[in-house]
Amino acid sequence: MANFITHLESTTDGSRFDPRTLHTLHGGRPLLVRYDLDRLKKSIRRASIGQRPADMWRYRELLPVVNFMTRVSIAERLSPLARATNLGAHLGIRHLYVKDESKLPTGSFKSRGMAVAITMARQFGIKRVALPTAGNAGMALAAYARQARIGSYIFMPLDGPAESIEFAIKNGAHVFLVDGLISDCGQIAEAGEERMRWFNMATLREPYRLEGKKTMGFELAEQLGWRLPDVIVYPTGGGTGLIGMWKAFEELAALGWIDAEHRPRMVAVQSDGCCPLVRAFESGAEECSPFENATTIAAGLCVPYTIGDRLVLKAIRESNGTAVTVEEQRISDWMRLGSEMEEIDWGPESATCIGAAAALRESGWIGPDESVVLFNCGGNRSSDSEKRPHLPVLSASEIDWDIIESGVMTAPAGT
Repeated sequence: MANFITHLESTTDGSRFDPRTLHTLHGGRPLLVRYDLDRLKKSIRRASIGQRPADMWRYRELLPVVNFMTRVSIAERLSPLARATNLGAHLGIRHLYVKDESKLPTGSFKSRGMAVAITMARQFGIKRVALPTAGNAGMALAAYARQARIGSYIFMPLDGPAESIEFAIKNGAHVFLVDGLISDCGQIAEAGEERMRWFNMATLREPYRLEGKKTMGFELAEQLGWRLPDVIVYPTGGGTGLIGMWKAFEELAALGWIDAEHRPRMVAVQSDGCCPLVRAFESGAEECSPFENATTIAAGLCVPYTIGDRLVLKAIRESNGTAVTVEEQRISDWMRLGSEMEEIDWGPESATCIGAAAALRESGWIGPDESVVLFNCGGNRSSDSEKRPHLPVLSASEIDWDIIESGVMTAPAGT
Protein backbone atom coordinates (compact mmCIF):
# COMPACT_ATOMS: atom_id res chain seq x y z
CA MET A 1 0.00 0.00 0.00
CA ALA A 2 1.28 3.46 -0.88
CA ASN A 3 1.74 5.80 2.06
CA PHE A 4 0.89 9.45 1.50
CA ILE A 5 2.03 11.02 4.80
CA THR A 6 4.31 14.00 4.29
CA HIS A 7 4.83 15.31 7.84
CA LEU A 8 3.40 16.09 11.25
CA GLU A 9 2.40 19.72 11.72
CA SER A 10 2.38 21.83 14.86
CA THR A 11 -0.94 23.54 15.59
CA THR A 12 0.89 26.37 17.34
CA ASP A 13 3.43 27.60 14.77
CA GLY A 14 3.20 25.27 11.76
CA SER A 15 6.53 23.56 12.47
CA ARG A 16 7.02 20.29 10.61
CA PHE A 17 8.16 17.00 12.11
CA ASP A 18 9.32 13.70 10.65
CA PRO A 19 6.39 11.22 10.69
CA ARG A 20 8.84 8.30 10.94
CA THR A 21 9.72 9.43 14.46
CA LEU A 22 7.50 9.17 17.56
CA HIS A 23 6.17 12.57 18.70
CA THR A 24 3.74 13.91 21.29
CA LEU A 25 3.01 17.63 21.71
CA HIS A 26 4.73 20.76 20.46
CA GLY A 27 4.47 23.82 22.67
CA GLY A 28 1.93 21.96 24.78
CA ARG A 29 -0.45 21.63 21.83
CA PRO A 30 -1.38 18.81 19.42
CA LEU A 31 0.30 17.78 16.19
CA LEU A 32 -1.69 17.01 13.03
CA VAL A 33 -0.88 14.38 10.40
CA ARG A 34 -0.57 15.84 6.89
CA TYR A 35 -0.78 14.00 3.57
CA ASP A 36 0.25 14.61 -0.04
CA LEU A 37 -3.33 15.09 -1.22
CA ASP A 38 -2.32 16.08 -4.75
CA ARG A 39 -0.49 12.77 -5.23
CA LEU A 40 -3.26 10.86 -3.49
CA LYS A 41 -5.84 12.45 -5.80
CA LYS A 42 -4.01 11.03 -8.80
CA SER A 43 -3.65 7.59 -7.23
CA ILE A 44 -7.19 6.71 -6.10
CA ARG A 45 -10.69 7.32 -7.38
CA ARG A 46 -13.61 7.98 -5.09
CA ALA A 47 -15.66 5.25 -6.78
CA SER A 48 -13.14 2.59 -5.73
CA ILE A 49 -13.85 3.18 -2.03
CA GLY A 50 -17.27 1.55 -2.24
CA GLN A 51 -15.75 -1.64 -3.67
CA ARG A 52 -13.70 -2.26 -0.54
CA PRO A 53 -14.72 -4.08 2.68
CA ALA A 54 -17.24 -2.09 4.73
CA ASP A 55 -14.93 -1.02 7.53
CA MET A 56 -12.99 2.08 8.57
CA TRP A 57 -9.83 0.78 6.84
CA ARG A 58 -11.38 1.34 3.42
CA TYR A 59 -10.02 4.91 3.78
CA ARG A 60 -6.50 3.59 4.36
CA GLU A 61 -4.71 6.04 2.04
CA LEU A 62 -5.91 8.82 4.35
CA LEU A 63 -4.64 7.05 7.46
CA PRO A 64 -1.07 7.09 8.81
CA VAL A 65 -0.52 3.32 8.92
CA VAL A 66 2.63 2.40 6.99
CA ASN A 67 2.15 -1.38 6.90
CA PHE A 68 -1.57 -1.99 6.38
CA MET A 69 -1.18 -5.76 6.86
CA THR A 70 0.02 -5.26 10.46
CA ARG A 71 -2.88 -3.03 11.51
CA VAL A 72 -4.51 -3.76 14.87
CA SER A 73 -8.14 -4.47 14.10
CA ILE A 74 -11.21 -5.89 15.86
CA ALA A 75 -13.71 -5.76 12.99
CA GLU A 76 -14.39 -2.01 12.91
CA ARG A 77 -17.43 -2.12 10.63
CA LEU A 78 -19.07 1.04 9.32
CA SER A 79 -21.42 2.40 11.96
CA PRO A 80 -25.05 2.76 10.82
CA LEU A 81 -26.56 6.06 9.75
CA ALA A 82 -30.27 5.78 10.51
CA ARG A 83 -33.13 8.06 9.50
CA ALA A 84 -34.66 9.19 12.81
CA THR A 85 -38.22 9.70 11.59
CA ASN A 86 -40.03 9.62 14.93
CA LEU A 87 -37.51 11.74 16.82
CA GLY A 88 -37.34 14.12 13.88
CA ALA A 89 -41.12 14.58 13.91
CA HIS A 90 -41.00 15.25 17.65
CA LEU A 91 -38.27 17.87 17.24
CA GLY A 92 -39.73 19.41 14.08
CA ILE A 93 -36.76 18.39 11.89
CA ARG A 94 -37.85 16.53 8.74
CA HIS A 95 -34.43 15.23 7.74
CA LEU A 96 -32.95 13.98 11.01
CA TYR A 97 -30.36 11.19 11.14
CA VAL A 98 -28.46 9.40 13.89
CA LYS A 99 -24.94 8.09 13.36
CA ASP A 100 -24.84 5.24 15.88
CA GLU A 101 -21.27 4.65 17.06
CA SER A 102 -22.42 2.30 19.82
CA LYS A 103 -22.31 -0.50 17.22
CA LEU A 104 -18.50 -0.43 17.02
CA PRO A 105 -16.48 -3.29 18.60
CA THR A 106 -15.93 -1.76 22.05
CA GLY A 107 -19.30 -0.02 22.13
CA SER A 108 -18.28 3.51 21.19
CA PHE A 109 -16.49 5.74 18.69
CA LYS A 110 -13.33 5.29 20.75
CA SER A 111 -12.71 2.07 18.80
CA ARG A 112 -11.77 4.13 15.75
CA GLY A 113 -9.13 6.21 17.47
CA MET A 114 -7.57 3.36 19.39
CA ALA A 115 -7.41 1.08 16.34
CA VAL A 116 -5.17 3.60 14.59
CA ALA A 117 -3.28 4.80 17.68
CA ILE A 118 -2.40 1.30 18.88
CA THR A 119 -1.44 0.28 15.36
CA MET A 120 0.99 3.19 15.31
CA ALA A 121 2.20 2.39 18.83
CA ARG A 122 3.12 -1.11 17.69
CA GLN A 123 4.74 0.33 14.58
CA PHE A 124 6.96 2.51 16.80
CA GLY A 125 7.80 -0.41 19.09
CA ILE A 126 5.95 0.89 22.16
CA LYS A 127 5.58 -1.77 24.86
CA ARG A 128 3.42 0.02 27.43
CA VAL A 129 0.67 2.66 27.20
CA ALA A 130 -1.31 4.68 29.76
CA LEU A 131 -4.60 6.54 29.57
CA PRO A 132 -6.82 8.79 31.70
CA THR A 133 -10.43 7.94 30.84
CA ALA A 134 -14.06 8.39 31.81
CA GLY A 135 -14.83 4.87 30.58
CA ASN A 136 -15.23 4.30 26.84
CA ALA A 137 -11.67 5.16 25.87
CA GLY A 138 -10.38 2.80 28.54
CA MET A 139 -12.44 -0.05 27.11
CA ALA A 140 -11.07 0.63 23.65
CA LEU A 141 -7.46 0.98 24.81
CA ALA A 142 -7.61 -2.28 26.77
CA ALA A 143 -9.06 -4.24 23.85
CA TYR A 144 -6.70 -2.93 21.19
CA ALA A 145 -3.62 -3.03 23.42
CA ARG A 146 -4.38 -6.65 24.22
CA GLN A 147 -4.71 -7.41 20.52
CA ALA A 148 -1.31 -5.79 19.92
CA ARG A 149 0.27 -7.41 23.02
CA ILE A 150 1.02 -4.01 24.53
CA GLY A 151 0.68 -3.45 28.27
CA SER A 152 -2.02 -0.96 29.26
CA TYR A 153 -2.50 1.18 32.38
CA ILE A 154 -5.86 2.91 32.84
CA PHE A 155 -6.74 5.66 35.32
CA MET A 156 -10.41 6.42 35.89
CA PRO A 157 -12.37 8.66 38.30
CA LEU A 158 -14.00 6.92 41.27
CA ASP A 159 -17.45 7.11 39.69
CA GLY A 160 -16.29 5.43 36.48
CA PRO A 161 -18.83 3.05 34.91
CA ALA A 162 -18.64 -0.46 36.40
CA GLU A 163 -19.14 -1.99 32.96
CA SER A 164 -16.15 -0.11 31.57
CA ILE A 165 -13.93 -1.17 34.45
CA GLU A 166 -14.89 -4.83 34.15
CA PHE A 167 -14.36 -4.80 30.37
CA ALA A 168 -10.92 -3.24 30.70
CA ILE A 169 -9.84 -5.74 33.35
CA LYS A 170 -11.09 -8.69 31.31
CA ASN A 171 -8.95 -7.39 28.45
CA GLY A 172 -5.82 -7.43 30.57
CA ALA A 173 -5.54 -3.75 31.54
CA HIS A 174 -4.11 -2.56 34.85
CA VAL A 175 -6.98 -0.40 36.10
CA PHE A 176 -6.75 2.19 38.89
CA LEU A 177 -9.40 4.48 40.31
CA VAL A 178 -8.49 8.08 41.09
CA ASP A 179 -10.03 10.30 43.73
CA GLY A 180 -10.74 13.25 41.44
CA LEU A 181 -11.68 14.26 37.90
CA ILE A 182 -10.30 13.03 34.59
CA SER A 183 -7.81 15.90 34.73
CA ASP A 184 -6.40 14.33 37.93
CA CYS A 185 -6.16 11.00 36.13
CA GLY A 186 -4.28 12.81 33.39
CA GLN A 187 -1.74 14.12 35.91
CA ILE A 188 -0.89 10.57 36.94
CA ALA A 189 -0.57 9.38 33.35
CA GLU A 190 1.74 12.29 32.60
CA ALA A 191 3.77 11.85 35.78
CA GLY A 192 4.45 8.21 34.93
CA GLU A 193 5.89 8.83 31.47
CA GLU A 194 9.48 8.85 32.72
CA ARG A 195 9.16 6.62 35.77
CA MET A 196 7.00 3.90 34.22
CA ARG A 197 8.29 4.31 30.65
CA TRP A 198 4.80 4.21 29.23
CA PHE A 199 3.52 6.23 26.30
CA ASN A 200 0.75 8.60 27.33
CA MET A 201 -2.29 8.07 25.09
CA ALA A 202 -4.35 10.89 26.61
CA THR A 203 -6.60 12.86 24.26
CA LEU A 204 -4.61 14.66 21.56
CA ARG A 205 -1.24 14.05 23.22
CA GLU A 206 -0.37 11.92 20.20
CA PRO A 207 -1.61 12.62 16.65
CA TYR A 208 -3.08 9.26 15.68
CA ARG A 209 -6.31 8.82 17.67
CA LEU A 210 -7.52 11.90 15.81
CA GLU A 211 -6.83 10.16 12.49
CA GLY A 212 -8.99 7.23 13.51
CA LYS A 213 -11.81 9.48 14.70
CA LYS A 214 -11.88 11.41 11.42
CA THR A 215 -13.16 8.29 9.66
CA MET A 216 -16.56 9.23 11.09
CA GLY A 217 -16.50 12.14 8.65
CA PHE A 218 -15.47 9.94 5.73
CA GLU A 219 -18.22 7.44 6.48
CA LEU A 220 -20.86 10.11 6.89
CA ALA A 221 -20.01 11.66 3.54
CA GLU A 222 -20.06 8.30 1.78
CA GLN A 223 -23.31 7.18 3.42
CA LEU A 224 -25.01 10.37 2.22
CA GLY A 225 -23.81 9.92 -1.35
CA TRP A 226 -20.73 12.13 -0.88
CA ARG A 227 -22.89 15.01 0.24
CA LEU A 228 -22.72 16.43 3.74
CA PRO A 229 -25.61 17.40 6.03
CA ASP A 230 -26.42 20.98 6.86
CA VAL A 231 -25.76 20.49 10.58
CA ILE A 232 -23.80 18.04 12.75
CA VAL A 233 -24.65 17.99 16.46
CA TYR A 234 -21.86 16.43 18.48
CA PRO A 235 -21.28 15.82 22.23
CA THR A 236 -17.93 17.42 23.02
CA GLY A 237 -15.58 16.64 25.87
CA GLY A 238 -11.97 16.51 24.69
CA GLY A 239 -13.16 17.38 21.19
CA THR A 240 -11.19 14.83 19.18
CA GLY A 241 -14.20 13.63 17.21
CA LEU A 242 -15.33 17.09 16.17
CA ILE A 243 -11.79 18.15 15.25
CA GLY A 244 -11.28 14.91 13.35
CA MET A 245 -14.44 15.26 11.28
CA TRP A 246 -13.61 18.83 10.33
CA LYS A 247 -10.17 17.65 9.24
CA ALA A 248 -11.80 14.85 7.23
CA PHE A 249 -14.04 17.34 5.42
CA GLU A 250 -11.03 19.52 4.59
CA GLU A 251 -9.22 16.52 3.11
CA LEU A 252 -12.25 15.35 1.13
CA ALA A 253 -12.74 18.85 -0.25
CA ALA A 254 -9.06 19.03 -1.30
CA LEU A 255 -9.48 15.72 -3.12
CA GLY A 256 -12.57 17.02 -4.90
CA TRP A 257 -14.71 14.25 -3.43
CA ILE A 258 -17.22 16.63 -1.82
CA ASP A 259 -18.52 20.12 -2.57
CA ALA A 260 -15.97 22.37 -0.88
CA GLU A 261 -18.60 25.09 -0.49
CA HIS A 262 -21.12 22.94 1.37
CA ARG A 263 -19.83 21.74 4.71
CA PRO A 264 -21.90 21.22 7.86
CA ARG A 265 -22.34 23.77 10.59
CA MET A 266 -20.67 22.06 13.53
CA VAL A 267 -22.42 22.16 16.91
CA ALA A 268 -20.47 21.31 20.07
CA VAL A 269 -22.74 20.25 22.94
CA GLN A 270 -21.86 20.29 26.63
CA SER A 271 -23.73 19.97 29.91
CA ASP A 272 -24.13 23.07 32.06
CA GLY A 273 -22.32 21.01 34.70
CA CYS A 274 -19.10 21.27 32.64
CA CYS A 275 -19.03 23.63 29.68
CA PRO A 276 -15.61 25.29 29.25
CA LEU A 277 -15.79 25.25 25.44
CA VAL A 278 -19.22 26.87 25.35
CA ARG A 279 -18.07 29.63 27.68
CA ALA A 280 -15.03 30.29 25.49
CA PHE A 281 -17.13 30.31 22.31
CA GLU A 282 -19.69 32.70 23.74
CA SER A 283 -17.00 35.07 25.03
CA GLY A 284 -15.16 35.11 21.70
CA ALA A 285 -12.03 33.58 23.24
CA GLU A 286 -9.63 31.43 21.22
CA GLU A 287 -9.06 29.01 24.09
CA CYS A 288 -10.96 27.95 27.18
CA SER A 289 -10.27 28.39 30.87
CA PRO A 290 -10.48 25.37 33.21
CA PHE A 291 -14.03 24.77 34.42
CA GLU A 292 -14.15 24.61 38.20
CA ASN A 293 -16.24 22.10 40.18
CA ALA A 294 -17.19 20.17 37.05
CA THR A 295 -19.88 17.53 37.53
CA THR A 296 -22.17 15.70 35.12
CA ILE A 297 -23.67 12.24 34.68
CA ALA A 298 -22.29 12.41 31.14
CA ALA A 299 -18.83 11.26 32.21
CA GLY A 300 -17.34 11.71 28.76
CA LEU A 301 -18.25 15.40 28.88
CA CYS A 302 -16.74 15.98 32.31
CA VAL A 303 -13.55 17.45 30.83
CA PRO A 304 -12.73 20.71 32.63
CA TYR A 305 -10.02 21.58 30.11
CA THR A 306 -8.79 20.20 26.79
CA ILE A 307 -5.57 20.93 24.90
CA GLY A 308 -7.66 20.74 21.73
CA ASP A 309 -9.74 23.78 22.68
CA ARG A 310 -8.31 26.02 19.97
CA LEU A 311 -8.97 23.42 17.29
CA VAL A 312 -12.55 22.83 18.44
CA LEU A 313 -13.33 26.54 18.55
CA LYS A 314 -11.68 27.05 15.16
CA ALA A 315 -13.80 24.31 13.58
CA ILE A 316 -17.00 25.69 15.06
CA ARG A 317 -16.30 29.21 13.84
CA GLU A 318 -15.03 28.22 10.40
CA SER A 319 -18.20 26.20 9.87
CA ASN A 320 -20.50 28.99 11.10
CA GLY A 321 -21.54 26.59 13.83
CA THR A 322 -22.20 27.11 17.50
CA ALA A 323 -21.61 25.69 20.99
CA VAL A 324 -24.56 24.85 23.22
CA THR A 325 -25.08 23.98 26.86
CA VAL A 326 -27.99 21.80 27.93
CA GLU A 327 -29.51 21.30 31.36
CA GLU A 328 -27.84 18.57 33.38
CA GLN A 329 -31.08 17.53 35.09
CA ARG A 330 -32.76 16.76 31.75
CA ILE A 331 -30.13 14.39 30.34
CA SER A 332 -31.88 11.27 31.67
CA ASP A 333 -35.16 12.42 30.09
CA TRP A 334 -33.48 12.80 26.69
CA MET A 335 -31.94 9.34 27.03
CA ARG A 336 -35.40 7.86 27.56
CA LEU A 337 -36.94 9.94 24.77
CA GLY A 338 -34.31 8.90 22.25
CA SER A 339 -34.52 5.22 23.18
CA GLU A 340 -38.31 5.15 23.06
CA MET A 341 -38.56 6.90 19.71
CA GLU A 342 -35.70 5.28 17.82
CA GLU A 343 -34.82 2.10 19.77
CA ILE A 344 -31.22 3.26 20.09
CA ASP A 345 -29.18 2.84 23.26
CA TRP A 346 -28.29 6.46 23.95
CA GLY A 347 -25.44 7.22 26.31
CA PRO A 348 -25.86 10.33 28.50
CA GLU A 349 -23.20 12.20 26.53
CA SER A 350 -25.03 11.69 23.24
CA ALA A 351 -28.46 12.33 24.72
CA THR A 352 -27.36 15.93 25.21
CA CYS A 353 -27.51 16.24 21.41
CA ILE A 354 -31.26 15.66 21.53
CA GLY A 355 -31.66 18.56 23.95
CA ALA A 356 -29.38 20.76 21.87
CA ALA A 357 -31.22 19.97 18.63
CA ALA A 358 -34.54 20.76 20.31
CA ALA A 359 -33.28 24.13 21.54
CA LEU A 360 -31.69 25.05 18.19
CA ARG A 361 -34.84 24.10 16.29
CA GLU A 362 -37.01 26.12 18.69
CA SER A 363 -34.79 29.18 18.26
CA GLY A 364 -34.83 28.83 14.48
CA TRP A 365 -31.08 28.24 14.23
CA ILE A 366 -31.94 24.88 12.68
CA GLY A 367 -34.58 25.08 9.96
CA PRO A 368 -37.35 22.45 9.60
CA ASP A 369 -36.11 21.26 6.20
CA GLU A 370 -32.39 21.16 6.98
CA SER A 371 -30.57 17.84 7.14
CA VAL A 372 -29.24 17.25 10.65
CA VAL A 373 -27.07 14.43 12.01
CA LEU A 374 -26.90 13.64 15.72
CA PHE A 375 -24.01 11.49 16.91
CA ASN A 376 -24.63 8.71 19.40
CA CYS A 377 -20.99 8.21 20.34
CA GLY A 378 -21.63 5.27 22.67
CA GLY A 379 -24.29 3.43 24.61
CA ASN A 380 -25.20 3.80 28.27
CA ARG A 381 -22.77 2.22 30.75
CA SER A 382 -23.78 0.94 34.16
CA SER A 383 -22.50 3.14 36.99
CA ASP A 384 -23.83 0.88 39.76
CA SER A 385 -21.25 1.28 42.52
CA GLU A 386 -22.24 -2.11 44.01
CA LYS A 387 -21.08 -3.86 40.83
CA ARG A 388 -17.82 -1.92 40.63
CA PRO A 389 -14.76 -4.10 41.34
CA HIS A 390 -12.64 -3.25 44.36
CA LEU A 391 -9.57 -1.51 43.00
CA PRO A 392 -6.70 0.57 44.37
CA VAL A 393 -7.65 4.24 44.77
CA LEU A 394 -4.98 6.78 43.91
CA SER A 395 -4.56 10.47 44.61
CA ALA A 396 -3.09 12.78 41.99
CA SER A 397 -1.52 14.91 44.70
CA GLU A 398 0.23 11.97 46.39
CA ILE A 399 0.76 9.18 43.87
CA ASP A 400 1.48 5.73 45.33
CA TRP A 401 3.90 4.41 42.73
CA ASP A 402 4.34 1.12 44.60
CA ILE A 403 0.71 0.25 43.84
CA ILE A 404 1.05 1.21 40.19
CA GLU A 405 4.36 -0.59 39.73
CA SER A 406 2.89 -3.76 41.19
CA GLY A 407 0.35 -3.76 38.37
CA VAL A 408 -2.48 -4.60 40.74
CA MET A 409 -5.64 -5.91 39.10
CA THR A 410 -8.80 -7.30 40.65
CA ALA A 411 -11.18 -9.80 39.08
CA PRO A 412 -14.53 -8.26 38.10
CA ALA A 413 -17.38 -8.57 40.58
CA GLY A 414 -19.30 -11.81 40.32
CA THR A 415 -16.45 -13.88 38.83
